[in-house]
Amino acid sequence: MTTIGVEEEYLLLDPATGLPVPLGDKVRATAGLGNLVADREVQCELLQAQIEAATPVCGTLDEVGGHLLRLRHALAAAAETHGCRIAACATPPLRRPDPVAVTDQARYRAMLAQAPQLVAEHLVNGMHVHVGVPGRESGVHVLNRIRVWLPTLTALSANSPLWDGQDTGFASWRTVVFSRWPVSGPPPRFAGVADHERRVRHLLDAGLISDTGQVYWQARLSERYPTVEVRCCDVQLGVDDAVMLAGLVRALVETALAEAAHGVPVPECAQELLQASMWHAARHGLGGTLVAPAGGQRPAGEVVDALLRHVAPALEASGDDRTVTALLRRLRRHGTGAERQRAALAEGGIAAVTGLILSRSTMP
Repeated sequence: MTTIGVEEEYLLLDPATGLPVPLGDKVRATAGLGNLVADREVQCELLQAQIEAATPVCGTLDEVGGHLLRLRHALAAAAETHGCRIAACATPPLRRPDPVAVTDQARYRAMLAQAPQLVAEHLVNGMHVHVGVPGRESGVHVLNRIRVWLPTLTALSANSPLWDGQDTGFASWRTVVFSRWPVSGPPPRFAGVADHERRVRHLLDAGLISDTGQVYWQARLSERYPTVEVRCCDVQLGVDDAVMLAGLVRALVETALAEAAHGVPVPECAQELLQASMWHAARHGLGGTLVAPAGGQRPAGEVVDALLRHVAPALEASGDDRTVTALLRRLRRHGTGAERQRAALAEGGIAAVTGLILSRSTMP
């Protein structure tokens, strides 16, 4: 069974106004004073109204869930000391008219100089799942095989329908915002690890990115760890949905490793079709159709069922099958974060959406 780790990004909101507040450095420093947060488990993000938490390397989904809940509670307590709250939503329902301060690090200052408007609008929060792989060559095999399922994961995780107080019409507006960076979206298919390294080197040599951290593909090889990092998911309202997605991602990686070992052909999907399929998933979430990996639009539920069948042997082998299927059944019954935010908006306006997000962010 492969190892797994999860990173989550949160907003810091004023509970009275629902607006983002630039208190990232202060909240992080306060969280580090307690015994619930270890070194490097909490980091600042690009903008000071954001903060990131990262679990240790885990072996089971129970460990993942326990660490995420612990970290959310520790950050929530730290945020409250500064009069704000953590919000596990992938875009803020409301924004201030003036840009939020950028975290004072050289890398972030360089990004601000490169693309000030993109940075100003980068109040978006994701969930990144790291799954251990034997090496970079096997990691490239995994990328080639899981890329066709990234739109389905995006639809399942959609939790960012609102922007500037309005419904964007997209279930995952975060996906659209993030897609504006030079190297983003689904990864291309690679001939092998040498092809992968050559193409990244070309981007660096051309000066289009300043470091490999700006390779924002929705699934990529980690430069720091022997992992594949899947980055297409919105951060989740509650911990249980994050655990479910982490289980699906690990099962996808394990399935890809097994297929590569047995010589199963890599699924074909043209880059332009995959890019459009991702846009479609971000637009509709689970509320309409998805483009199936085999081609053609199908009802979203059918594509999710196909994903479950695809990873079923891996889920059973890891013992994650009951947990993942039960949590997925609950998500399909209660709706994605996007669907729940829209229901709250219809019932009580932006105040109800803010209340939903703040109340759910520290719950399982």
